[in-house]
Amino acid sequence: MFVDMPLDQLRAYLPERREPADFDAFWDRTLAEARAHDLNAVFEPYEADLALLDVADVTFAGFGGHPIKGWFIAPAGASGPLPCVVEYIGYGGGRGRPHDWLLWPAAGYATFVMDTRGQGGTWRSGDTPDPVGGNGAQIPGKLTQGVFDRDDYYYRRLYTDVVRAVEAARSHPLVDAGRVVVTGGSQGGGMALAAAALVPGLAYAFVNVPFMCDIRRAVEITDEEPYAELGRFCGIHRTRVEDIFATLDYFDGLHFAARATTPARFSVALRDGVTPASTVFAAYNHYAGPKDITVWPFNGHEGGESQQALDQLRLARKILG
Repeated sequence: MFVDMPLDQLRAYLPERREPADFDAFWDRTLAEARAHDLNAVFEPYEADLALLDVADVTFAGFGGHPIKGWFIAPAGASGPLPCVVEYIGYGGGRGRPHDWLLWPAAGYATFVMDTRGQGGTWRSGDTPDPVGGNGAQIPGKLTQGVFDRDDYYYRRLYTDVVRAVEAARSHPLVDAGRVVVTGGSQGGGMALAAAALVPGLAYAFVNVPFMCDIRRAVEITDEEPYAELGRFCGIHRTRVEDIFATLDYFDGLHFAARATTPARFSVALRDGVTPASTVFAAYNHYAGPKDITVWPFNGHEGGESQQALDQLRLARKILG
């Protein structure tokens, strides 16, 4: 059983942020470069054999203008404007099939599922390649790809895709652009956290057991994947550890949290060795916007599962109508 800090210490845990001086300039430049490419969001009708839902196979331009896939799912025959939930996926997973994403459209919302570039080979299939391989060595997985150079780092591309996915969702005629929620768990939770900081005007963010928060501490206290990828890599490149973390500081959820004004609900599990509770509370305690947190004391990385989904459906109904 993984044990982190006691809950009272977690609620007070506010680590110092090692924020790069040009953090905002870096992300302003990154998103400006992405927006120099036409978003070119295309929604092709897709026969998913789901009689009560309309499904579209989505392609839009993410980082570098690279084509990113997704699903757009809405109640059949809906006329809109509808609230929209943009969903991000955990580490190693891809967009899978439309019937993997029935929760939010069954509740009456439009749903935009962003495929994850270069992933989708671990636990759910994906359809989006990453045309940029990254310079230099890496441990198998994405966490260390390009990590010696902030401009070349994998998560620069992925978090840019995150922003462009919201822009693509908002471009659909069914979507009410003022009622867009972002959600995800683990890596997807980290992506939702980045969106909460980088995308203006979001209605809400569900940030579930988020990855890529308080990264230095995470690597020090857990040997579970995927942080173990980074730990092994630092062990091999032992003379360049500070170079590695200097890059990661541009992608740490603590810095996104400090900038976010989107109302948010976090979730954390106290026996989670994948995204340790202290790293989640570090982001939550730094979060600048309206917030609350659901604590699952006896759960691991699975968090609240179906009970959490029910709680979030009920909250979404209050927020979105």
